[in-house]
Amino acid sequence: MSKTLRMLFLGTDFFFILYWLVTFFHLIPEEYLYQDYQNELLVIWNWSFFPLDILISITGFISLYLFKIKNEKWRSFALVSLTLTSCSGLQAIAFWTIKLDFELMWWLPNLFLLLYPLYFIPKLITSKQQNVSLQAKHNH
Repeated sequence: MSKTLRMLFLGTDFFFILYWLVTFFHLIPEEYLYQDYQNELLVIWNWSFFPLDILISITGFISLYLFKIKNEKWRSFALVSLTLTSCSGLQAIAFWTIKLDFELMWWLPNLFLLLYPLYFIPKLITSKQQNVSLQAKHNH
């Protein structure tokens, strides 16, 4: 796992947990809230991301731990975490697009979540395939 990916996992997973704590305790200043924040349906929509975001953090932290102890299963957890991260960003961007709400404060973090995994997913798949090939040759 590259140092860049480790830092992105740490940052993303930490900030997901921080975001949900801040959201739960209503600590975001009103001027930074998304449009129609008081709309109950939008609050429910936002909270619908909670299980997904927490699962992203859990799989990301597990991947980091497994990498640290040199367990090859880290790749599988990393792929799950990256895929879910991209899905989380995609769902938010799709929603804001349909709603025609183009507030950069909410778009930029979600574009980041959508796009950064797309760089690492193919690299992890390729490296996993190479490891499987090497193991198969070693076993013969």
